[in-house]
Amino acid sequence: MQENLLIFIIEILGTIAFAISGIRLAAAKSFDWFGAYVIGLVTAIGGGTLRDVLLDIPVFWMQSAMYLAVTGLSLATVIIFRRALVKGMRTLFIFDAIGLALFVVVGIEKTLATDYPMWVAVVMGITTGSFGGVIRDILINEEPLFFRKDIYATACLAGGLVYWLASLIPAIAAWIPQMACAATVIGLRVLAFHFGWSLPILKVDPSDLPEK
Repeated sequence: MQENLLIFIIEILGTIAFAISGIRLAAAKSFDWFGAYVIGLVTAIGGGTLRDVLLDIPVFWMQSAMYLAVTGLSLATVIIFRRALVKGMRTLFIFDAIGLALFVVVGIEKTLATDYPMWVAVVMGITTGSFGGVIRDILINEEPLFFRKDIYATACLAGGLVYWLASLIPAIAAWIPQMACAATVIGLRVLAFHFGWSLPILKVDPSDLPEK
């Protein structure tokens, strides 16, 4: 019971963080309040929706109106504190990194609860953390961050692998792999942002392309 409550709290905190990151981007694009709410909502629930569909379990946000309400509160927060939250990329980065880390943990935990193997849980963790951002970027007409050279999905993968390794330790408390996973995702995102780390770009020489 306590473990389910912890996952629910993590999911709500992740929803707040991702919703604010989506609403903040929508505000930068001059969306109206409804448009900003929609962007915040799909950012927060997109990855979890795909996860639940793939796992063939009830879609989480259809079981409770809490997630819609939390997104509404996130919109109100951005409206009230818009100068602090909309100014600069650093604010977006902070909320996006927190939401990403928390949702990777939620994705892994929910997958393991359905008795899938750990490698599937890692994939579902990446999906839960990343896919909402993909939908967000498409809707606001931006190249999805997931497909850029940024350390994004790679951070999710690293967090999932750390969770996996930590969970192999005998008699370890359930919260330790969760915290280790979240810290890894946030840590990699922060370090990549600070030092400008990125993955190599796949380049093709135009002369190698077939003529039309």
